[in-house]
Amino acid sequence: MRFFLRFFFAMLFAYPAMAIGAGTDSLLTALKTEISRKNIYDEEKQGRIAHLKKLQRAANRLDYSKQYDICLKLYEEYKSYQYDSAYVYVNKLKNISVAMNDMSRAYYSQIKLGFILLSSGMFKETFDSMNKVDPRVLNDSMKVEYYFIMYRCNSDLAKYNNDKYSSPVYMKASDAYIDSAISLTPKGSTQWMHYTGLKDAQDGNPATGDDELSKILSSGRPISMHLRAMINCSLAITYLNANKRDKALPLLIESAIADIKSSTKETVALFTLAEQLYKNGNIKDAYAFIQLAKADADFYGARQRKIQIGAILPLVAAEELNHSEEEKQTILKYLLAITALASLVILFLIMIYKQLGKLKHKERIIEDQNIQLKDINHKLGEDAHIKEEYIGQFFKIISGYILKLEKLKMSIDTKLSIKKYDDIRLIVNDINIKKEREALYYSFDHIFLKIFPNFISVFNSQFDEKDQIWPHEDEVLNTDLRIFALIRMGIDDNETIAKILEYSVNTIYVYKMRVKAKSKNPEQFEQCIMDIKAVDIIE
Repeated sequence: MRFFLRFFFAMLFAYPAMAIGAGTDSLLTALKTEISRKNIYDEEKQGRIAHLKKLQRAANRLDYSKQYDICLKLYEEYKSYQYDSAYVYVNKLKNISVAMNDMSRAYYSQIKLGFILLSSGMFKETFDSMNKVDPRVLNDSMKVEYYFIMYRCNSDLAKYNNDKYSSPVYMKASDAYIDSAISLTPKGSTQWMHYTGLKDAQDGNPATGDDELSKILSSGRPISMHLRAMINCSLAITYLNANKRDKALPLLIESAIADIKSSTKETVALFTLAEQLYKNGNIKDAYAFIQLAKADADFYGARQRKIQIGAILPLVAAEELNHSEEEKQTILKYLLAITALASLVILFLIMIYKQLGKLKHKERIIEDQNIQLKDINHKLGEDAHIKEEYIGQFFKIISGYILKLEKLKMSIDTKLSIKKYDDIRLIVNDINIKKEREALYYSFDHIFLKIFPNFISVFNSQFDEKDQIWPHEDEVLNTDLRIFALIRMGIDDNETIAKILEYSVNTIYVYKMRVKAKSKNPEQFEQCIMDIKAVDIIE
């Protein structure tokens, strides 16, 4: 009887694995092994990052060249690992370039910004960043990187639009840019073969493109894990486009393994692999891999990837539920077939009871995950809306400040050269810090109320009429309202708020406690503020 039970369950649960084919089983096993080691690879990367940060702290702040080199290495570690941190270091690169008065490095910093913006799925912002670059100032290696990012941006946007009007225009532009990159790359080099292979595949010559890309992998040349992942993924997508899924799956698995080993979080391979396994009927692995792809996208901050995953995750989850229901039905059929064997009735009833318990548990998990996914999608939409409003406006403000600083520097240089020191004092005294801070508050208040137009009314609904707080005619937001506006934006640290509003931490604490004490429900007051919704967010 024990042998029979083993055979029964082996036949019941073996068919999803057989649907994949024995050729990819060993690779899938290797991938799962690497996934179990994922934390080890991430810790190694964090160790490299910590070492670079230590070098940065030890370096002379005025040694701009060394500071730039260290920040560039930190950016390289973060660029495919975590968007927010990469963004911080690319801004440091720009600031150091300005301090060095080195336009080529300043433009190169813009190129680096373009890469992470593109990786995050922000096409418009990528074009805005890259349009500020003057390629004539760059050296050849910088130009190659510039042209390659422009190729990727146009190519990705063409595939994203996928129409007969704008896509051909973007594809034509991408062809021109990859041609420019190839022309500046030494013929026969790994980079030349990579770019040539991508161009041939895009131009409708997949066989030639595959040949160039395959040569890189088979040549024995030392290449990074990240490049290995990209080449395998490019080859796999070419095969998928040619309906050669049996050739694509092993390459996708190899690409996913390389991504894990290089701690790459902004990745296509694992998501694409999950999608293909789902189509092959391997629901269990598809669900596990797409969950991991979602976690990576969340960690990196890749908004476009989150949307792609969000579109297919409910389908995979629903299929997982259907798969569980099919298992239940299969068990019931087997039970009916052997009802005559009275000695096995009790055993099968126990088995069914346990299986039903597992199914209900899975259903609850899926229901909870669907609710969480809906909340996450709403928060993503709201966060994206807020970031678009604030990043655009404050980039404009920061650009204005840079222009002012540039004019101030030129004016002081001029006065110094002619030794008019008193004039310099007049220039400095003419700077009105209070006015600049008021302008900053004015911009913040207007953008905030544009995103949360009902903030003031909802805020005051938490108080009795006598305790309500309304701005004066000459104000947009007063100090009380501005403090809780910052909290609604996610800035809940008293010290940070104090620095922004130029108050002491104790003063901010007093303001918050005084306002909360007057509210109808002090304990739930801050949560009510956080629940205020932004406009134009799709439910």
